[in-house]
Amino acid sequence: MKIKLAKSYGFCFGVKRAIEIAEKSNGAVTYGELIHNPLEIKRLKNDYNVGYVENLEEIDTPKIIIRTHGITKDDRKKLESQGKELIDATCPFVTKPQEIVKEMSQKGYDIILFGDINHPEVKGVKSYSQNQNRTFVVLNASELKNIKLKEKIAVIAQTTRKVSEFLKIVDFLIENHKEVRVFNTICNATFENQDAVKILAKEADVMIIIGGKNSSNTKQLYLIAKENCNDSYLIENEDELKLEWFRNKNLCGVSAGASTPEWLIQNIIKKIKQIKDDDE
Repeated sequence: MKIKLAKSYGFCFGVKRAIEIAEKSNGAVTYGELIHNPLEIKRLKNDYNVGYVENLEEIDTPKIIIRTHGITKDDRKKLESQGKELIDATCPFVTKPQEIVKEMSQKGYDIILFGDINHPEVKGVKSYSQNQNRTFVVLNASELKNIKLKEKIAVIAQTTRKVSEFLKIVDFLIENHKEVRVFNTICNATFENQDAVKILAKEADVMIIIGGKNSSNTKQLYLIAKENCNDSYLIENEDELKLEWFRNKNLCGVSAGASTPEWLIQNIIKKIKQIKDDDE
């Protein structure tokens, strides 16, 4: 069985930058997980003493790393008022939609934010709106039918969402409203990784997608792989691999989410090879 990596996969610019910041932080604490990959979070804790907390009340250190997904405007103000030293690892591609939401809401536009309302990035972006009641988070175009919108609308996307679904939302808005400002805030790495996994999944007869199961961009890669290759699996580590996935398969495609480190990808490829060797 041949193993083939997607043309584009793994760590994106924002994640690489955040990890470098964390490694140089001299044991600071992250408010929320720095990235959505539990094994990389564990490595940072073990090798660089970078911990994380989920609640502001738990923070008892002077230096705080702001995670790649960003934090809400109110949480930032609270930390600043406490005199904390903020080390900002927010991905620049996340900072941009924050700025857009702030500007367009100030200009009186209704905001449509395509994304998961429970995701930290989306919570942070939404918090920058000057009018929370006129900022709507949706996951698909059908949800828009139940929202009474003004004629001036700005639409943006969570940076890791599926491009095709964003276009459906944009099409619906343009068909039904006079003025729609579209801001494509899906990052380039997401575009490239999604295109690459789609191409590879059409060629492969089994696909392995590696990444945190709480990672939005990894989930999107898995869904795209599954659409094009029925035998597609999402795993976080090599222990989840199963022999039966690879029986009678000729080509195993591998891709990974933007928060997945190269060392983990190589460990899993090594384990896949070992599983096949042991089975033969």
